[in-house]
Amino acid sequence: MSAPKRRVPAAQRGARLARRTPKDGTSSLTPSRRASRHATAGAGPLGVGPHPVELAGLLHEVTVRLLTADSLHQALDRFAAFATAALPGVVRCSVALIGEGGPLTAASSGTAGETFDRLQYAASAGPAMEAARTRSVVTSGDLPADERWPDLAEAAGADGLRAVAAIPLDVRRAAVGAVSIYPDRGGDVDPEVLVTAMALAGQAEVLLGELHRREALTEGAEVDRAVGVIIAQRGCGVQEAYAVLQESAQRLGLDRGTVATRLVAAAARNSS
Repeated sequence: MSAPKRRVPAAQRGARLARRTPKDGTSSLTPSRRASRHATAGAGPLGVGPHPVELAGLLHEVTVRLLTADSLHQALDRFAAFATAALPGVVRCSVALIGEGGPLTAASSGTAGETFDRLQYAASAGPAMEAARTRSVVTSGDLPADERWPDLAEAAGADGLRAVAAIPLDVRRAAVGAVSIYPDRGGDVDPEVLVTAMALAGQAEVLLGELHRREALTEGAEVDRAVGVIIAQRGCGVQEAYAVLQESAQRLGLDRGTVATRLVAAAARNSS
């Protein structure tokens, strides 16, 4: 799966939802084309939504936590932990991101559901993966009996998962994925909880995009330093040095930034 060039954050797509019922009786929610309110304005399905002041406080808190993270991975961990604690009745939150040509990055909070998430990511099939592909909110009120994902039914039952709401994530020009929340009981996800989760996911899209931009700048500077080291060691040209760095990353199965950081650190140790 590749990341789209431009996506509108979930919170800006509106929280007025149109319900559609598949043949198996479970529900999936997609944003209405005529949405007239933003999720952050407190509007939700059936006219239910969180108090604006409370929602503003949650958005401020998640902004602080994510923007002060040292890395994208840490930000995902913080978001999952925050959502689990902030959303009433939610026992687990997991986040999955798939970057352009890169591996899936996942984070979670909550003891239940580890096997379920691991299996759906490995098979690329499940509520989170469907939300990422269809760009719509995907829900299920009875995971162990949901016919859309029969291979996950046993894991859902064993992990004690009854329901889920998976909300799509679009980190602009970086990755696509989903935020999944698992309530502590079966049935439809509480509308107020769902709207709040959508607002948090929309805010996270913007913040994760900023973190990705920062990491890209840092990685670019480190790659340039590594290229300089290679040129000094081999007496080669710039293009050849970049090629050497890329080949090394592929051979080691690591990203170019990690290899560059290690190379620069090794050069610094050798010169001291």
